[in-house]
Amino acid sequence: MKLPEGALPLLRCPVCRSRLEWYAATLRCEAGHPNSSFPVVDGVPVLVNEAKSVFTLAELASGGVATATDASGAHSLLSRIMPDINLNVRAPRNYTKLARLLRERSTSPRVLVIGGRVLGYGMDRLLQNCPGIELVETDVAFGLRTALICDAHDLPFDDASFDGVIIQAVLECVVDPKRCVEEVHRVLKPNGLVYAETPFMQQVHAGAYDFTRFTHLGHRYLFRDFSEIESGVVCGPSMALCWSVQYFLTSFTRSRRARQGIRVLVRLSLFWLKYLDRYLAGKPGSLDAASGLYFMGTRSERTLHPRELVRLYRGIIR
Repeated sequence: MKLPEGALPLLRCPVCRSRLEWYAATLRCEAGHPNSSFPVVDGVPVLVNEAKSVFTLAELASGGVATATDASGAHSLLSRIMPDINLNVRAPRNYTKLARLLRERSTSPRVLVIGGRVLGYGMDRLLQNCPGIELVETDVAFGLRTALICDAHDLPFDDASFDGVIIQAVLECVVDPKRCVEEVHRVLKPNGLVYAETPFMQQVHAGAYDFTRFTHLGHRYLFRDFSEIESGVVCGPSMALCWSVQYFLTSFTRSRRARQGIRVLVRLSLFWLKYLDRYLAGKPGSLDAASGLYFMGTRSERTLHPRELVRLYRGIIR
């Protein structure tokens, strides 16, 4: 995927945020500080503040970072032919709403996608309902849709560059989610939109690159510098139960083949439970037991106070 031309003037050095200059297969910071040269691989810039990142420029430029979520060929085939225990019950509806809100702001909104080497679940609704949209799709690994390699802790863009930011199933895989959300706030235009999906009741799924989970209120406070449009369950407690059963059983073995057999067993026997989440997702108790949560909001200049936060609890534990 090629970086949209409109995004090129917005690129900044991830170290000092100075402008960048193109030199054949590299981008160089005009400030000329140490480590101010960044590779461009097959037209995809690799812009990472190496001194602060868990990634090195060398490993990213050589093909990106492989994690536990990068399926093998056999596992990928299995995923296509077997029933699944995962069900996102809100993303298509949420992206349809996000498209409408973006259209109200601009006829050609520019949207940053963090973790966008593949099209996220439900994002096809965004593309269908917002035909003038310009997506700038970034990741820490190359993929069919990766236009830029970067680290969300230091986004290589100028301030107030985007009408919207999407960060779907990413914040669990960053070392410092608060820092990443601050960067999202920085690169959004005033009243710009953010849409995030983040796990709550999920086990480790990205191996060494899996760090954090959030309750509903914890997720809301992470976005405390944003005004909420809506938030809630995106993957429900039934999916959380299926994951728990699968991880409980796989904890008995270190064998890859045995774990794969257990996944097959769980998927064949429990896949039907996920459909209960279509009913449960709107129930208050699901906020206390959800597999994943979402937040949609606008950039604000006001910070949510902790006393306000606790009054926002919508669960059933009193």
